[in-house]
Amino acid sequence: MRFGIGFSLLALVSTARSADVNSTAAAKQGVQLTQLADRVRVEINGQLFTEYIFKDVPRPYCYPLMGPGEVAMTRNWPMKNTPNEEHDHQHHRSLWFAHGSVNGHDFWSEQKAFGKTVHEDFLEVKSGKEAGVIRERNKWVAADGTVVCTDERTLRFFNPGSANERVMDFDITLNASNGELTFGDTKEGTMAVRLAETMRLKGKVGHGRIVNSVGVRDDQTWGKRADWCDYSGPVDGKTVGIAIFDHPQNPRHPTWWHVRDYGLFAANPFGQHDFESLPNKTAGNLIVPAGKSVTFRYRFYLHEGDDQQAKVAEKYQQYVK
Repeated sequence: MRFGIGFSLLALVSTARSADVNSTAAAKQGVQLTQLADRVRVEINGQLFTEYIFKDVPRPYCYPLMGPGEVAMTRNWPMKNTPNEEHDHQHHRSLWFAHGSVNGHDFWSEQKAFGKTVHEDFLEVKSGKEAGVIRERNKWVAADGTVVCTDERTLRFFNPGSANERVMDFDITLNASNGELTFGDTKEGTMAVRLAETMRLKGKVGHGRIVNSVGVRDDQTWGKRADWCDYSGPVDGKTVGIAIFDHPQNPRHPTWWHVRDYGLFAANPFGQHDFESLPNKTAGNLIVPAGKSVTFRYRFYLHEGDDQQAKVAEKYQQYVK
């Protein structure tokens, strides 16, 4: 009898522990966003995907960017010093949106007299089983203190249901809230990511490859127009890649690609004279009348393997539908 009672108690304890484990596992499913003092932490099914860092920085950015297999797909510098990383282009902060000429002000670099994108407030920070959402309002402030424009951006982080991929959308509406707005023609921009050193096309440790939607490859992709572009290479012995999708409703779709052999990877709809070697240095200017706005939408698809193995072309068609 005593044995029966003891056995029953053990069974109850075991069941309770199992329920706690299952409850904890269930709590970790989906996309969990945690707002901290200077960042929003994004976890997918209990694993870190990225942190959106918004306070006391030249512009908000996502760092790190963890791909399939929990490998870090963007470089660490200047956020952190790690071995075998070049210390070039301090403004290449993992994943960000900026441009080198907005009403003549430089919002791309971090050199002397550069503009900053300043966080104002969050409109929404929401977790979810299928997706998590950050909606944010910012102001673009020139070095002299002038507010040039404002933006409202939405970052969506999806629970893909597969360990082989990660997906996030970045939508941004730029408002000519402080007068007419001119995005100047320069290659220095715009929707950008700086990849891990081992993924770069060239360099001491680089073993990457680049391809776009029209089949142009490697260093020939710079300045070309395409629906999407994919940059893949090894990280920690695992081949992974990032594709950026340009939405068909974006102005000037298909965009030009400012994609470099050292790991810079950016969609830039404003750099026409640079990319096409045109004599008119304002050919790519985009003017937004006072009180109006312009919206751009992009998807980041982080995947295992190269573009063929990851079926990037098919994933793009799913995005546009």
